[in-house]
Amino acid sequence: MTPGARLAAAIEVLADLEARRRPVSEALKGWGLTHRFAGSGDRSVIGNIVYDALRWRASTAWVMGEETPRALVLGMVALHWGLGVEGINQMVTGDAHAPPPLSDEEAARLTSADMAGAPDHVRADVPEWLGPKLARQFGENWVAEGIALALRPPLDMRANRLKAETAKVEKALSKFGAALTHYAPDGLRIAPTEGQGRHPNVQVEPAFQKGWFEIQDEGSQVAASLASAKPGHQVLDLCAGAGGKTLALAAMMENKGQVLATDRDRTRLAPIFERLKRAGTRNVQVREAGADLSDLARRMDIVLVDAPCTGTGVWRRRPDAKWRVTEQALGDRLAEQTAILDEAAGYVKPGGRLVYVTCSLLPEEDGDQVAGFVERHPDFAVVPPLDVIAASGLPANAQSALAGAALATVNGIVLTPRRTGTDGFFIGVVARKS
Repeated sequence: MTPGARLAAAIEVLADLEARRRPVSEALKGWGLTHRFAGSGDRSVIGNIVYDALRWRASTAWVMGEETPRALVLGMVALHWGLGVEGINQMVTGDAHAPPPLSDEEAARLTSADMAGAPDHVRADVPEWLGPKLARQFGENWVAEGIALALRPPLDMRANRLKAETAKVEKALSKFGAALTHYAPDGLRIAPTEGQGRHPNVQVEPAFQKGWFEIQDEGSQVAASLASAKPGHQVLDLCAGAGGKTLALAAMMENKGQVLATDRDRTRLAPIFERLKRAGTRNVQVREAGADLSDLARRMDIVLVDAPCTGTGVWRRRPDAKWRVTEQALGDRLAEQTAILDEAAGYVKPGGRLVYVTCSLLPEEDGDQVAGFVERHPDFAVVPPLDVIAASGLPANAQSALAGAALATVNGIVLTPRRTGTDGFFIGVVARKS
């Protein structure tokens, strides 16, 4: 496909998203199935254009004066990929499959692009109604936090200690430029791509097939570390999903003690079985979705609640979700979180800990939930963030770096792309009084 045809395809995918309101991954897959002539390289570039157009949707629409798929694609490529008016015109000249050339108004807007007068939510590239909520969490820095959430993410992996040392995995992935992460001791990172670049498919590597590593954002790895699971502990992962944190906990515990993993959603839980087998875990027991857990009452050293949330912390990876989230969806998630936390309390033994994690950066889903929980359950108390870090088992230098970079609130720890270079996470820990 020509560069112009790729632009046209991206415009078509965005139009499909607008019309059918489905996830961007489904829209891109659907386009690929109906345009089988497109090669993998074409599909990769088209995907990059679409994802980046969604990442910078508000700011691009502000410059272009409209929010049409054409405006978002051409504006993004000109402004954020640095092609400018001249680069766009070179891509659309004489190609019957390309978009029409830039109009005089489009060219003028791109040439004089200036965000100085844009509202804060436009500069932050977030929905307007979420601006005050992010401002409450981050104060005057909230626009900068939003801008960081619009950047491309790295590809992070976690070396699986049960099968391979981190240095061994680093060597196996050295051809991709994988380097050690800053906070997670078993983390490896391939830097974010630029322009038309794409990350390697590391899941086809022999090291992955052998279970030497898992794909997991460094923030998620840190969240698992802050649960402070030790060999011999009894741990319940109540919202295990596909099992990313379950696997990390099992490795931290050196296959000793027990991790019980379950989830309310049978579909989300399904991938965990293959992942556990590949990773070589022996201390994980999976309870089917909706299983009776009454036998675990007040027995668990640690209960991990990786709660369903709006996902505002992972907008780098799911930029389409940024524009779909609604106040109604937030309200629904808050009700779910409250119910799950109240259930989880019943499984924590005296002296045990409940670890509450979200991939959200909204205070209503984070610190507010922890505060509400301890009000409803006075036999629990918040563990101060610095104490949580100190008990994590992270190396001393990582503890110091994390304490300096993360946002420590009264009720927990906030990780963000701007502060820690990770996805956005909140980790709050409460302990049942002995």
